[in-house]
Amino acid sequence: MIRLLAVSFVFPIAGGCLAFHQGPLPGEPGDATFAQVEGARVRYVDAGPRDAPAVVLLHGFASSIETWLPLLPALERDHRVLALDLKGFGWTDRPEGDYSPEAQARLVFALMDARGIRRAAVVGHSWGASVALAMALAAPERVERIALYDGWVYEEQLPTFFHWSRASGIGELLFALYYDQRPDEKLELAFYDRRYVTEELVEAVERALERPGTKAAALAAVRGQRFVELQARYRELEQPALILWGREDRVSPLSFGERLSKELPHARLVVFPQCGHFPMIEAAAPSTRELLDFLAAAEARR
Repeated sequence: MIRLLAVSFVFPIAGGCLAFHQGPLPGEPGDATFAQVEGARVRYVDAGPRDAPAVVLLHGFASSIETWLPLLPALERDHRVLALDLKGFGWTDRPEGDYSPEAQARLVFALMDARGIRRAAVVGHSWGASVALAMALAAPERVERIALYDGWVYEEQLPTFFHWSRASGIGELLFALYYDQRPDEKLELAFYDRRYVTEELVEAVERALERPGTKAAALAAVRGQRFVELQARYRELEQPALILWGREDRVSPLSFGERLSKELPHARLVVFPQCGHFPMIEAAAPSTRELLDFLAAAEARR
């Protein structure tokens, strides 16, 4: 009863304090590039030869372009690489609106149009994998093939915290009170080797959580994670798919990777031992080699 009374007291204060944000963010990198698409100022990187086959990189929930930094040097040698901070994350705007995988897919297609890219291979990590799948379903002619790292793509993966957050008012309260708490513990959950969870990484995550509009955008993205209709269509996809997974992933367990590899008609699953939720970091060499071979197969066929 005391806890309920406390929550009811805090609710009017915390429930209304989540504000969205548009425009430059404090501390924005001076060399960052932006495009105005789908009502948002979107940070992106466009690297590699302009006439090379295109690859689009999509980060996961609460992440950014920086996820892909270990991969970029190898990819951009023979590919045009377009990476972006999805709406609500990194240095991209946090406007009010739809943050579902389908809405993020429209934003990615709009950025591709702005950069003159008609067709690409799409690579997604975690929640970004749901955006990649939404793109492949919405416009299969524009998505040549898909590579998915430790996908967050099923309704059954959503924790109780996310389900509670769908309720109006309750979600605002939960995110106001808890979303930015204990980032070190959340990072430790994502890695098999705790040495990757450095003080520098934790501090970078803490700074990112402090950016204006971050909690409101994260809540909107959680409320957009209604995968029931999307996952019912995974069997329709005809694109070749490479599924890369950390065997010790505690965020997105391997059983979901095995399920996804069975539901996608043309998928191959590769599992990396002693690896958590970020194979591009903890299994950098073998996972990058698998991705490059997968992309090279498309180029040979072309």
